[in-house]
Amino acid sequence: MDLFDQQDGRNDNRPLAERMRPRTLDEYVGQGHLIGAESLLRRAVAEDRLFSVIFWGPPGSGKTTLARILAQETKSHFISFSAVLSGVKEIRTVVDEAKNLWRNQRRRTILFVDEIHRFNKAQQDAFLPHVESGLITLIGATTENPSFEVISPLLSRMRVLTLKPFSEEDLSLIVRNALADRERGLGRFDLEIEPEALTHIVWSADGDARAALNSLEAAASLADGTAEAGKRITRAFVEEAIQKKALQYDKTGEEHYNLISALHKSLRGSDPDAALYWLGRMLMAGEDPLYLARRLVRFASEDVGNADPRALTVTIDAMQAYHFLGSPEGELALVQAAVYLATAPKSNALYVGYGRVRATIEKTGSLPVPLHIRNAPTKLMKELDYGKGYRYAHDFADAYVPQEYLPDELRGKGGRFYRPTDRGYEKIIGERLEAWRKIREANAKKQTTP
Repeated sequence: MDLFDQQDGRNDNRPLAERMRPRTLDEYVGQGHLIGAESLLRRAVAEDRLFSVIFWGPPGSGKTTLARILAQETKSHFISFSAVLSGVKEIRTVVDEAKNLWRNQRRRTILFVDEIHRFNKAQQDAFLPHVESGLITLIGATTENPSFEVISPLLSRMRVLTLKPFSEEDLSLIVRNALADRERGLGRFDLEIEPEALTHIVWSADGDARAALNSLEAAASLADGTAEAGKRITRAFVEEAIQKKALQYDKTGEEHYNLISALHKSLRGSDPDAALYWLGRMLMAGEDPLYLARRLVRFASEDVGNADPRALTVTIDAMQAYHFLGSPEGELALVQAAVYLATAPKSNALYVGYGRVRATIEKTGSLPVPLHIRNAPTKLMKELDYGKGYRYAHDFADAYVPQEYLPDELRGKGGRFYRPTDRGYEKIIGERLEAWRKIREANAKKQTTP
């Protein structure tokens, strides 16, 4: 029997992801924060008091499925259309239909709008009176931040519920359920799946249930084509189906820490080739690019610091570029940042200096701010000598004047936390600090000379 032959006496050519849509809240896997036993949404369904809502989440996180379940479990009339294909005319038709249903059958209408962020202001305005009156329970789905894409009057009449990408555990269960389900899934083909194949499907899906089921369906069709009994979905079938080779990687286990350590040490060791290799390994294995962006930003301050202050700007720009472009285009910005960091002069003076500060604070506690650098916004503070004797730097040559800024207890007692290296821009910083130090010493000598 072929995988795509008739099922249950009828030809069902729908994709596996469509056939396996949960039909009830109890069948729904994941999103426990929204549909858990004591959740607001569960109670609203149980009490038949469903409210207008926007489901905000990434592709394949179950927004459409959840909307359909809510319509079914509240016995409402469900209408679905896409913001890409529909306009004000279609909205008016829906409103008329909703009025007739309520007038004749006392039946509510749930209107599901996929990609609601694509509606313009006039189209969104058309919903307002009918959402406010309760004629229509509006459920919108969007992958974009609603606060940027949905008009404020409509947003204020709806609740925004955030759907998260499915966890690896959730996706594994969804795939196994599809393999076992003999009515709607692949159970009637008695397929088994190798653990490595299942892991690769889950990683490649990256939180997207639809992508996981599409990959499973493609790999299953390859396995079903073999003549041997007891067919198994192997990692090779999965790799062929999704055209992506599985790499040895565990995003939460030892290999994750091994690879990020290799990347960090390659950057610190000024080896751009090795840095690119480890960055590529992690990206191709399915690591979250924004996790890597955060590590590059951290490195810019920890291991480059003021030896090249531009490094922090480059890494922040790379992170923003990835936010804007996504994969795969945005990955090149991370590559650019990695090469910049690897070839930049290195200094950990900021990292070490901040460590000295923390150790000193833990040892000395909350030392008082010297009076002369306190602000004095009130008469009482002035009478208590707040700000007395403070010298305004811009009134002096080169905008520098010898003056104490540390608490009295730290003066001359290891209060020099930041010690720049002689590499990159820190060499200039060091020369500047040394010049100021000599001015302070000369000033101190002048004050002590009789």
